[in-house]
This record gives sequence, C-alpha cells and structure tokens, in this order.
Amino acid sequence: MDHALITSTLTSILDHLGLPHDGCTITKEGEITRVEIHSKEPSRLIGWHGETLNSLQHLLKSIIRSLEKLERTPFILLEIDGYRKMQEDKVRRIAEQKADFVRRTGTRIALQPMSPYFRRIVHTHVTTSPLLQDLSTESIGEGDYRQIVLKLKDEKDARLKTGEELTPTMLPADAQDGLENLDI
Repeated sequence: MDHALITSTLTSILDHLGLPHDGCTITKEGEITRVEIHSKEPSRLIGWHGETLNSLQHLLKSIIRSLEKLERTPFILLEIDGYRKMQEDKVRRIAEQKADFVRRTGTRIALQPMSPYFRRIVHTHVTTSPLLQDLSTESIGEGDYRQIVLKLKDEKDARLKTGEELTPTMLPADAQDGLENLDI
C-alpha cells in the first residue's frame, strides 16, 4: 500500500476538519498498516471513547479502497498517543483475568461482544502466550454480538454443545471490565 497516498489522504482529511496534527508515521505489522498520528492535542483526535479516531479511520480506509480500486477494505489502524496499544493491552489483561476464572471453576466463560480486531487479539494472545497454553478460544454469535469463549483445552464440562451461545459472565470484582468501550 502506498504510504504517500495514505499520508496525503489523512493530511487532507485532518486539515479539512480543522483537527490539529503534525504529520504521521506509517509502519507495517504483518497485514496491518499502523498509522501513528502526531498531534499536540491527541484527545481531540481520539474523541469520546475513540469515536473521532474510529470515524477518521473508517473514512481513511474507505477513501484508500476507492482510490486504489481494492476489492477489500485495507487493514489500516490509526493510532495516536498510544491509545490503540493501550486498548490492545487492556483486552489481553482482561483475557488473562478471565483465564484465571476458567481455571478455578473449570467452566467456560464468554467475554463481552467485541469487534473482529479485538477478538483476533484475544485469539492470538491465548494461542501464543506460554501462560495460557492450557486454554483455547472460539468465537460464537453473530454480527455485533459475536464474542469469544475461553475454555480449558481438556474441558470436562460437556453440557454445552459446540456453538451454543453463552451470556457474558460478569465477575463481581469486574462488573465493569471495560470491554464495553472498546473501539474499532
């Protein structure tokens, strides 16, 4: 993907909207193109729970797809002031906390519904983390209600059929675990 096109398109969008910025840095992480926006006022670009950043990201991806005549929307991730990395770390921490519950009880647990991006982060983290090798994940549900189920690899509780939907389990200590405000 053409970095100059991404930079010029993003600059045009930000200038047109009057959002403060001092350029950007583009890095490639596998299939993800991460665009770090530099700004002295990051909160203006992030917006309420990332709404502005999400909108900018959606607009940028749509324009790039159209200009490049791509079949699929490119995987461009806008980042500012470590906001996305912080959310990614939060999702990993929550998965680890829920993993402890799964081990203690021996039962499955469903996380709050989340975007494909964050579900992928959880799947990858559980698969690659040496501390979580006794667990497996699966995605269940449809659309906006798609969620991750954490379970022991050698699960003893066969009461649930494969694909059966679970209600997200809210543990008393984390009734507001923060997954409801994930962006992307």
